[in-house]
Amino acid sequence: MIPEELGKIVFSHRKKSGLTQKQLADLAGVGKTVVFDIEKGKATVQMNSLLKVLEVLNITVELKSPVMKQMELHNEER
Repeated sequence: MIPEELGKIVFSHRKKSGLTQKQLADLAGVGKTVVFDIEKGKATVQMNSLLKVLEVLNITVELKSPVMKQMELHNEER
């Protein structure tokens, strides 16, 4: 997922929640600029700040990779 796509998702969830950028920032314990930067697709937002905002909006992130799949299969064989 590219930062611009994530920004659109955050924007949509924030709007549906009826929150301003400031309100979301306050709930997440981050600065208003962080929310603005996420919504604009800025790639330099700190991961911990992004995760705080996503948590407030009840957005989960799922990571998938071929290596993780191989590890899961290996663990199941044991």
